Amino acid sequence: MAGELLDNRGRGDASWRWPAIHPEGRRFGLIAVGFALMVLVVFGWGWLGWPLLLLSVGVFAFFRDPERVVPQIDGAIVAPADGLISLITEVDPPAELRIDDGSGMAGLPEGKVTRVSIFMSVFDVHINRAPIAGVVRRVVYIPGKFLNADLDKASEDNERQHFLIERQDGLKVGFTQIAGLVARRIVPFVKPGDTVGVGQRIGLIRFGSRVDVYLPAGTGSKVLLGQRVVAGETILAEKDQQLLIEGVSQ
Repeated sequence: MAGELLDNRGRGDASWRWPAIHPEGRRFGLIAVGFALMVLVVFGWGWLGWPLLLLSVGVFAFFRDPERVVPQIDGAIVAPADGLISLITEVDPPAELRIDDGSGMAGLPEGKVTRVSIFMSVFDVHINRAPIAGVVRRVVYIPGKFLNADLDKASEDNERQHFLIERQDGLKVGFTQIAGLVARRIVPFVKPGDTVGVGQRIGLIRFGSRVDVYLPAGTGSKVLLGQRVVAGETILAEKDQQLLIEGVSQ
């Protein structure tokens, strides 16, 4: 199915399949399995070995990497992460995405924009994807704390990694991977100068975290607070659209 064109009129071939395990996570899963088997076989501690073996299955599941059907719509900004929309607010983008970094490439303009925060629990897929197609202009890693990723101040205090992507028409979208209480490692798959497609895998965060997306000025969110989104598939926003959308929790 990878790379196949599917549409809303039934063209294409869709079928369920087991999701792949990302190479970044295979060694963690194998280490967990090896330790569980050692406890079971060498020490004979079934009371501990079987739960550890079950935990190793969870480790593999954490690093699952399912295929996604990415909408090809001009102006669309897709979700870079799976999870819950936990915050939607007006903020100034991070300084690292605005200031002159010496590369000769301008960052985001000054002024408040809409920030959409996606909280990922340990049960969500943690592979992050590009919200738009374009050239990666910045990848900036910032060490920090490991506060609850649900907190607003996690955007400024926690370990995080900023990305800035510029589309061919000049549209820029910044987004930030933020470590949470359990996360201790943010892994990028791309570097400045790389060209990415919309929905392309750009990195992961290990074991629970959050992604903040800074929408272009004059663009509002098309998702609702409390809504669940899917990386590479859910449309977060469309450029220059600011419709008020309301929903009811039920």
